[in-house]
Amino acid sequence: MTDFTSSELMIAAASRALAGERSVFVGVGVPNIACNLAQRTVSPDLELIYESGVFGARPSRLPLSIGDPTLVAGATAVFPMTDLFMNYLQGGRVEVAFLGAAQIDKYGNLNSTVIGDYASPKVRLPGSGGACEIAIHAKKIFIITPLSKRTFVEKLDFTTSPGHLDGSPDARKKLGHPGSGPQLVVTNKAIFTFAPDSGEMILNTLHPGVTFDEVQEGISWELKSAPSVAQTPPPSMEELRIMREELDPDGIYTKK
Repeated sequence: MTDFTSSELMIAAASRALAGERSVFVGVGVPNIACNLAQRTVSPDLELIYESGVFGARPSRLPLSIGDPTLVAGATAVFPMTDLFMNYLQGGRVEVAFLGAAQIDKYGNLNSTVIGDYASPKVRLPGSGGACEIAIHAKKIFIITPLSKRTFVEKLDFTTSPGHLDGSPDARKKLGHPGSGPQLVVTNKAIFTFAPDSGEMILNTLHPGVTFDEVQEGISWELKSAPSVAQTPPPSMEELRIMREELDPDGIYTKK
């Protein structure tokens, strides 16, 4: 198990970022695998929260969706979605939430609504769902997405979920956003954090074998780096085993 895919590295890195966290709002797909991997490795007491109304999920297998019955068995509580959003999310009880999007800008603002003009778009996307509320109220936002210029854009076609807005330190506070916004962006080539003074995305670590120029090619603005850019640790044998044998044995999300 010494060889690994870029997706497996991305998932392992996102999973490790949950070490020490108590609760996480989980999405479907890759974030789902990352959170379930964290619960099996670095954060065994992690409470998985699903938008469908499940708190403290301990699924025996990777859930196929947020409505998968496997989420209910062993969960701490199951209640209406409205209660989940009002009492837990808006109540400030969600420490971390994973979000993805079709577009992200340098300040971590996200678009999952349209590509192109809103009135006559090239592509109409699923929209916000709960993403806007999650981006506003969760204490921290982690974003996980493959790197490409189509995704990492200079200007969003539509702002669905607020990040650090225009980058000014008090931009979120002025609008009454209680959460601290995006803290981490995990991709298949690198990991990014955000500068506290400017709210701008900065390169933090490079994945093994990836150069700065390769990362810059996938971003539409001039990328800034942390003072010291380290190498992302590769997945361990145990992380790979769990992903391949327990969480994604068919390789739906991890083969590439």
